[in-house]
Amino acid sequence: MGNVHALLVGIDDYTALGYDALAGCVNDVTAAEEWLRRRVGDRLVAHRLLDREATVAAVRAGIREHLGQAGPEDTALLWYAGHGAEFDVRTEEEARIEATGRYQALVCADGPLADKELAVLLDEVAGTGAHLAAVLDCCFSGGATRRPPRGPAVRSVTPHPSWYGRVVSPNPAPVEGAPADGTRDGTRDATAGGARPERAGHVLLAASRLDQVSHEDWFDGRRHGVFTHALLGALDEAGTGASYREIMAATRCRVQAWGEVQHPTLSPQEPGGPADRPFLGGAVRPGSPYLLTHGVDGWEVDCGQVHGLRDDEGGGATEFTVTGGSGGGPEDGGGGGGEAGAEEGAGGAGPRARTVRARRVRARHTLVDPAGWEPDRGRAYPVAPSALALPPTTVLIEPGAPEAERLLREAVATAGPGGGPSPLLRVAGDPAAAGDLLLRVDPAGGRAVITRRDGTGTVDPLPLTGPADARTVVDCLEHLTRWYRLQRLSNPGSDLASAVRIEILPWDDPQAGPILPDGNGEIVRAHEPDAGGWLEPRVTIRLHNRSHRRLWCALFDLTDRYRSHSALYRGDFIGPGRTGHALDGRPVALSLPAGRAVRPGSQSRDWLKLIVAEEELNTVPFHLNAWDPGRPAGRGGGPASDGVLRFTARGGAGRDLGEGRSTGRWATRTVALRSVVPGPGH
Repeated sequence: MGNVHALLVGIDDYTALGYDALAGCVNDVTAAEEWLRRRVGDRLVAHRLLDREATVAAVRAGIREHLGQAGPEDTALLWYAGHGAEFDVRTEEEARIEATGRYQALVCADGPLADKELAVLLDEVAGTGAHLAAVLDCCFSGGATRRPPRGPAVRSVTPHPSWYGRVVSPNPAPVEGAPADGTRDGTRDATAGGARPERAGHVLLAASRLDQVSHEDWFDGRRHGVFTHALLGALDEAGTGASYREIMAATRCRVQAWGEVQHPTLSPQEPGGPADRPFLGGAVRPGSPYLLTHGVDGWEVDCGQVHGLRDDEGGGATEFTVTGGSGGGPEDGGGGGGEAGAEEGAGGAGPRARTVRARRVRARHTLVDPAGWEPDRGRAYPVAPSALALPPTTVLIEPGAPEAERLLREAVATAGPGGGPSPLLRVAGDPAAAGDLLLRVDPAGGRAVITRRDGTGTVDPLPLTGPADARTVVDCLEHLTRWYRLQRLSNPGSDLASAVRIEILPWDDPQAGPILPDGNGEIVRAHEPDAGGWLEPRVTIRLHNRSHRRLWCALFDLTDRYRSHSALYRGDFIGPGRTGHALDGRPVALSLPAGRAVRPGSQSRDWLKLIVAEEELNTVPFHLNAWDPGRPAGRGGGPASDGVLRFTARGGAGRDLGEGRSTGRWATRTVALRSVVPGPGH
């Protein structure tokens, strides 16, 4: 396995060009480098260009001289975070090069690096045989404006007039000593006839569409690009072996939780090409379960904040369960130290699961305490998360209505179990203090408007004139929190993440093969005209177990009415190499929700959440009714109302996992679906 040559370019300081500074770009590439070191270790060969050192010449040289070192067994990665710019073509020559009428550029510390030149530079690197990927967290839109300090910043600038005429050449500037005919190491920038050579092949992960801006915002006290923050989270969720297409689909879902104004894209999209290779190249490599060991500070699990766990000191909400069977023999890591075997469950129901509870979550590991059993200090136990503390949603209440703000704060302070504070919500006065999930409430005019970070809407406005209304608003905020947490639930690093594939096929032509997500990470199906009306699209959904072991699967549909249900595939074991069919093979109709008019421009969205596990899991926490202000959940009602998502049921039998069973390892996968009625904009 070869090295990963990474060129990390982060620019916050644009004072030399007279543009406003950004604040999250250096953080982005620093976080990307940290992730790469965790993933590939000593195989990482990184070169950073930060702020004023990231000139056009330095970036050119970095691509050619640093990424150009990558050979056929290596991976070359360009990660850029900074401003982007978009230009109108002004000459006939430029129009021949850019048929869209507009071209884009990265804005380096001293000027633009055009997309056409960047493409040729990357082709040169790909020509060495290396696997090449580019991550661009910038926007390609003119007319840059910065939002007020409470809101996200836009990563675009208005191009300086002097830039026109110097950024559209399809051939990059020559390097010293390069042959005059433009060749380099046996490759040419153009064919004899003047046409561009066919691309050597690289994959591009972009923060937004060509006509959109991208943003940066506060996440856990630090500024980051929304795209970079989502992408790194998706990479942690997917573990090793996931393809670029799968990674970008998960990233798109995370960005949607932030807002609807930015749509990450993947290029090229063709099936069987670079988009379907594993991230950073190479073959799919199964991961390992987390391990419980005894260290200098006591018992610890090698899973921590970098894996997505919440620091819940003293709460003990996060739990891990020993995997590999329920007995106490050496084959599953049991026995030893005073432990004669796993405890028997109540009423002889079978061996009780051996769990440990979190005492302190640190960066790379978690200190834990065994719950009612005595592990052997000389052994290592494979474990899997069986209960997760859900981080509270940050609620920002827009100023201007003091009485309404007081009502909302009081409602949050009494919405939890026993009349205490809500464990799902945290009111903050500054977006700099916001957590990963943030909702805004504008209480003006006797009603509450709930939006996401970027100001896009969630539910219809709710009345807010007294304490009862305030409780309903808080019920809604908790409902949205539960839904978003289910949508984004992951078990980072699990080797099961790629074991089962969700396949969506057209019902009327199942031989056509699975439908692939578009560059926005969505599978889009359109209604068709039918006798003066519209015929809803129908698909076949199946779950294919690609592994060599039997796995338990459940498929949840998270709808855009903030509902979660398992009607498609309620949960069952799928044998190795076998396939499970949603609705027992019947067609799945992608219809619009009741009450939503079927007319041109209408659409609905669903997120299919696949849960894969070694053992049957408790599915109760994953069910959620659609939000209905006439039927609020009430105090402490609904799944995970105490802020903890459990994968083992507290008693009970049937198909849900009982207290006396081990969860085993588990993972999730999310696929976004959109059903549209063709019309303007579709």
